[in-house]
Amino acid sequence: MTEITTPSVTRFAPSPTGFLHIGGARTALFNWLYARGRGGKMLLRIEDTDRARSTKEAIDAIFDGLTWLGIDWDGEPVFQFARAARHREIAEALLAVGRAYRCYASPQELQEMRDAARREGRTPRYDGRWRDRDLSEAPPGVEPVIRLKASNEGETVIDDLVQGRVTWQNKELDDLILLRSDGTPTYMLGVVVDDHDMAVTHIIRGDDHLTNGARQAQIYEALGWPIPKMAHIPLIHGADGAKLSKRHGALGVEAYRAMGYLPAAMRNYLVRLGWSHGDQEIFSTEELLSLFDLNRVGRSAARFDFAKLESLNGLYIRQAPDQELIDALEKFLPELPDGAALAPRFKLLRTQIAAIMPGLKERAKTLIELVDGTRFLLDERPLKIEDKAKAILTPEARAILKRTIAVLEKTDWEAGTLDAAVRALADSEKVKLAAVAQPLRAALTGKSTSTGIFDVLIALGRDESLARLRDQAGIAAAA
Repeated sequence: MTEITTPSVTRFAPSPTGFLHIGGARTALFNWLYARGRGGKMLLRIEDTDRARSTKEAIDAIFDGLTWLGIDWDGEPVFQFARAARHREIAEALLAVGRAYRCYASPQELQEMRDAARREGRTPRYDGRWRDRDLSEAPPGVEPVIRLKASNEGETVIDDLVQGRVTWQNKELDDLILLRSDGTPTYMLGVVVDDHDMAVTHIIRGDDHLTNGARQAQIYEALGWPIPKMAHIPLIHGADGAKLSKRHGALGVEAYRAMGYLPAAMRNYLVRLGWSHGDQEIFSTEELLSLFDLNRVGRSAARFDFAKLESLNGLYIRQAPDQELIDALEKFLPELPDGAALAPRFKLLRTQIAAIMPGLKERAKTLIELVDGTRFLLDERPLKIEDKAKAILTPEARAILKRTIAVLEKTDWEAGTLDAAVRALADSEKVKLAAVAQPLRAALTGKSTSTGIFDVLIALGRDESLARLRDQAGIAAAA
């Protein structure tokens, strides 16, 4: 008899209190791969219950970051705050069946409990003083919180798909708050109700939520609802093993886009932060969808390494079709301070850019470096000469440049012919080819490095090339 399996339903549930950071992006990717690879759904829930810190800008950054990474979701995003009435309804239902209770403990009493626990070397926890107390003893004028009446005997167990079997003694888990005294639901209650109502089958999130998983399991048990499978993935650390910070790469996804990384390379790098498939390092999206599984996620913290990301991105650039890279560059220009100014000339010079792309992409590791490689085409005369290029354009080099101009003016403008002419000039000058090519490069591009010099000459064309060379030779003559 064939076993019938239900398609997996995962969810990514960020709090919109800042950018979509790199750890959140990886969590979204793991959820997406797990669901899509099994013909299931990935849902998006915005946990915006922290009204003071939740912003539209942060929500937009989450949407934009996921879209840039190529991670889509099913249906409309769910906003947790809008579901507060449903959360209160469930809390009241638990109260009605005796699985929750009203607690009137004052802030002073709660602080005294914490202080006593610290003095005695215990973990601070609520002592349950209103758990079975007669409500006739309730202090007048005090609005209570509603707490879960969790079992304080036995244990809570989660068979985690990454961490394995994890056990908590119930006596160490106090009665958590479901509704605050102002009637607003807590995160713990909202997550359980939303995951149940959204029919989530698998909860994949960071292992900093592992204890939350135990507490949420208690709410599921009190409600008689099936508990989704849980997978708590290790956090990401820096290359030095320390907790990830901004200096390690704890930036928003939009920062990586602005630094010129390709979405496909970013996905490949993120998935390898904690997941592996043998020794394979490079994966197509199709391969990831077919291979990704939680049993290959390790339990140790992954380490973020900018050098590895940059190297991987360079590999993706080298393997990408030229036209695909040109399209990516055109979309990338708005990320640059002068992108708006460059865009019109970029559109006009797509053919010339295509001609030099094979050489450019062999050297570039980011889209920024690719744009920099095309700037000699995009920049207009008079060309700005960088300091390293100025150092090349010595009086002797400018003198050779003038003689080079005389040769090029009589040469057919084809790569092979130009190559032969410049080599013949170097031989007649009794100098190495670099002594002619380097001043040419500096005068034509304003830089000390570029794609092949004959590719540069062809891309610029006869008129523009000779005009730029005359500009620099003229400066030498005037001096």
